[in-house]
Amino acid sequence: MIASLSGTLRVREPGRIVVETGGVGYEVFVPLSTYYKLPAAGNRIFLEVRQIVREDALMLYGFSDATEKRAFDLLTQVQHVGPKHALSILSVLSPEELAGAISREDIHKLDAVPGVGPKVAERVIRELRDKIGDLRVAAPSGTPEVAGATRNGATPTLVDDAVSALINLAYKPVEARRAVDAVVAEEPGADLETVIRKSLAVLLGEK
Repeated sequence: MIASLSGTLRVREPGRIVVETGGVGYEVFVPLSTYYKLPAAGNRIFLEVRQIVREDALMLYGFSDATEKRAFDLLTQVQHVGPKHALSILSVLSPEELAGAISREDIHKLDAVPGVGPKVAERVIRELRDKIGDLRVAAPSGTPEVAGATRNGATPTLVDDAVSALINLAYKPVEARRAVDAVVAEEPGADLETVIRKSLAVLLGEK
């Protein structure tokens, strides 16, 4: 069972990366929270990994820290919540925010995540209400970075990366582009993480 992975980042796309180690490239699916902490391709990284074996595939899911990985494990234990749903939730909510939403029974917070309807939101709250204690981790000062990561500055592809990330979360391309354009127009110097977070806030009606 693969529990972690370190190596050279070869492919960096919203939701999907390839890490090369020992001459082998491993495809790893990641939530946006991990994606926008990654450095540029060619740098070395370290990820916590959850391996899921299916009849027709072996899938790897990567995370910036153990708490995020634990949140993924808990979510995938919920009936009808698969890895794709879990990644979508963690792309929008941090483990601490997820724990808070569950403890407050805030169905709207979970229902607002693309692809997560009220029935799934209710099920997550009901089944994880008594299991979220270890997700209540005080956030450290500053934002933890994936090993080897640097902040993403504004680049010519920033808008396209942000739009692609939102489309991967099941937003319509037109909606994603409109939200990203609005954020970039307001904060032209914002980095990718900020653009994605603020665009999500726009789409979720929090701004």
